[in-house]
Amino acid sequence: MGVVAEEFLVASEQKAFDKDHRRIINYNIGKYDAAFARGLSKIINLENNKRKGHVLKWKVMENLDKFLPEFEANFQKRGGKVIWANDAEEANREILNILKKAGVKTVVKSKSMVTEEIQLNEFLEHNQIESLETDLGEYIVQLLGQKPYHIVTPAMHLSKEDIAKLFNEKFGTPIDFTPEQLTQKAREILREKYVQADAGITGANFLIADTGSIAITENEGNARLTTSFPKIHIAIVGIEKVIPSMADLDLFWPMLSTHGTGQNLTAYNTILSGPRQPNETDGPEEMYVILLDNGRTNLLAQKDQRQGLYCIRCGACLNACPVYKNIGGHAYNTDYSGPIGSVITPHLRGMEDFKHLSYASSLCGKCTEVCPVKIDIHKMLLLNRRDSVKDNLVTAKERWGWAIWKKGMLKRKTEDYFSGNIKNFFLKTFFKKTWGRLRAMPTVAKKSFTQQWQEKSEQ
Repeated sequence: MGVVAEEFLVASEQKAFDKDHRRIINYNIGKYDAAFARGLSKIINLENNKRKGHVLKWKVMENLDKFLPEFEANFQKRGGKVIWANDAEEANREILNILKKAGVKTVVKSKSMVTEEIQLNEFLEHNQIESLETDLGEYIVQLLGQKPYHIVTPAMHLSKEDIAKLFNEKFGTPIDFTPEQLTQKAREILREKYVQADAGITGANFLIADTGSIAITENEGNARLTTSFPKIHIAIVGIEKVIPSMADLDLFWPMLSTHGTGQNLTAYNTILSGPRQPNETDGPEEMYVILLDNGRTNLLAQKDQRQGLYCIRCGACLNACPVYKNIGGHAYNTDYSGPIGSVITPHLRGMEDFKHLSYASSLCGKCTEVCPVKIDIHKMLLLNRRDSVKDNLVTAKERWGWAIWKKGMLKRKTEDYFSGNIKNFFLKTFFKKTWGRLRAMPTVAKKSFTQQWQEKSEQ
């Protein structure tokens, strides 16, 4: 077992038995579940919409070589600049070049999982550039020095008392401040930063090929301020986020908002098609879109598992997953947690180090059931497990153990050849550690079913 897998097991056990953690996350996911159910009830032909979304994303993945250049050409017609980045290092280097050239000292950032993926905040800080998160949840975890806990709600693991204590320590606000007062305090601090910042950095929920636009969905308005006040706007987006047409937002926007937060439509939906034009009064003077690969083409090359790239980052599978609801987001030690993170992370960051995530599942299928674009998530987890075995990334003990088990189970005669005592010996020898110290190893009966049946028939 690798170091990353061992850390995952240790963190998982700690979180699973942390009653306060489970109370907070179950409370917050419970609120989501109620809103999610209300939101779904308002969608007509839900399954038809899911199938349509699945087919559209399939079309995109099969034709990425057409849609990405189409987006690039149309975006450049409006004065925007497109940069292709093969990995996190290249993306960070390109961003730094833009910022250094313009003499940027301060950056405001709206919520973006891709910037977490490339560890942009840490990179900019290392290069003496202040990078400030403006999404409230992201701002809170940044103050704590933590990573986002959830791909949609970064501070889901914190109670209002936790946040009030944090603001009291950082800003001297009263310890009994209400959520509304805490939000107001954050707004006061952040508003000034928008005006002072030299550049704004965002992600994007969708890249629209036929218009050369990016679409950003949010609930706080911070992304609009991030893209409006600073002179430079940089959007960094995974190559899988492209959709064929502006008309497709009619499907994807409601499905994203409903599955993400239970809303009919998110509060702010913005479409940006380049820097400020001569006849426009606001917007950045320069706009860049960085198209990030960072392992995505590795997943695209896997015909059976490329469905993982269909994900629109709604987070519904995390909220439905019994494993996530017990161990939370930080235990995964990856930017994309939960079921979809367990599918894509081994391909983005290496199967050898992250294959264990695909085993961290009950395979109940709830993640597949709630997915708005019908990704067969639990099947993808099984395929990852298959690949880890095919690539010899499992221990020799595990390979031999399962080989013996398979041979024994294929024929009743072979299965009954060994006594129950010998079978129990094999179980304890090969599977005792992997079974988990908190679970009792099953005990095989001394006599096989065939023997018991024969004895009963002879009576």
